[in-house]
Amino acid sequence: MKRLRGINIGGWLSQLDAIKEKDPDNFSGIDAHIESFITEKDFLQVKEWGFNHVRLPIDYYLFFDENANPYQYRLKYLDQAVRWAYNAELSMIIDLHECPGHDFAESDNVPIQNLFVDPSYLKKTEKIWACLSERYSDNNHIFYEVLNEPVAPAAEMWNEIKDKLCKNIRRYASKIPIIVGSNLWNSPSAYSELTPVDLDNMIYCFHFYEPLLFTHQFAPWISEPEIREKREYPGDYGKGLIRKYGTASAGVWDRDRFVEEIASVKKFGDRYGAPVICNEFGVYALVPMQFQLRWLDDLLSVCKEMDIGFSYWNYKNLDFGIISRGESLHSKLEQYNNPQRINYQLLSILQKY
Repeated sequence: MKRLRGINIGGWLSQLDAIKEKDPDNFSGIDAHIESFITEKDFLQVKEWGFNHVRLPIDYYLFFDENANPYQYRLKYLDQAVRWAYNAELSMIIDLHECPGHDFAESDNVPIQNLFVDPSYLKKTEKIWACLSERYSDNNHIFYEVLNEPVAPAAEMWNEIKDKLCKNIRRYASKIPIIVGSNLWNSPSAYSELTPVDLDNMIYCFHFYEPLLFTHQFAPWISEPEIREKREYPGDYGKGLIRKYGTASAGVWDRDRFVEEIASVKKFGDRYGAPVICNEFGVYALVPMQFQLRWLDDLLSVCKEMDIGFSYWNYKNLDFGIISRGESLHSKLEQYNNPQRINYQLLSILQKY
């Protein structure tokens, strides 16, 4: 399989609450936002930039009711995205960013996600995937990603759920590649407890935002006081950041550390003969660009060296965008100071790899 090199299109069919929160006065409503935020020109732009796929996060509640019955009038937007990707000669990953009973963004705030304790939520998620996988099963440019950033208190819980979801998808789509990642926000460190899926045509993914104390410094959605300090990359991040399931960001982080952290994912893929992709990574827009670019260059050089694909987070807005339009917090940032509001320095690093 050709190495996947692409970009997330988040904030279009997912995370509309975050889009609205940043600019509530100008949020036009769900359907008006979907119709205007991304158009076919954006897919063509991704292709023109030299990438070969987009990862499209979708939130289930925009397309399905509480009983997992589809809103046909909304699925037309997903149908349109599938067509636009095809017309632009791009592959497209359909990523279930939120499913019934699981929201990665709430994982720190709830004792346990309902998906892992109430079988009714799994049944609803299986119903959603049955609809999606059958609907697009004849499209050779489509990939299915089971669930974004699962957070279960025990690895065996996620292993059991992901096996069931993958097998359910495969019943309706016999040939389309299925992407699945590790527990704990798709962390590379959780690969030691991930079990392989006993199916053909699997791809394994991970996300990489380490060290979090660097990549998310001053991000308003993280409450820990350690995040409110200026930090450079490379650097020594001391005791790191204490999260719900352990410590993140501790110690020295540089290119050698990236090699060390990602090696477990590469080893897993080699062992089971499956491609590997880093499906999310990036640095918060307010971090000084010189350190952003150094971090990005180190990470992508390691991924290329290990033949690992990538999907950068994010194409437009959401604090990580290659493009930033209408984000008042970032309106005066130097990297967007051009008529297109494109961070060309960041884009050039992505294109390099």
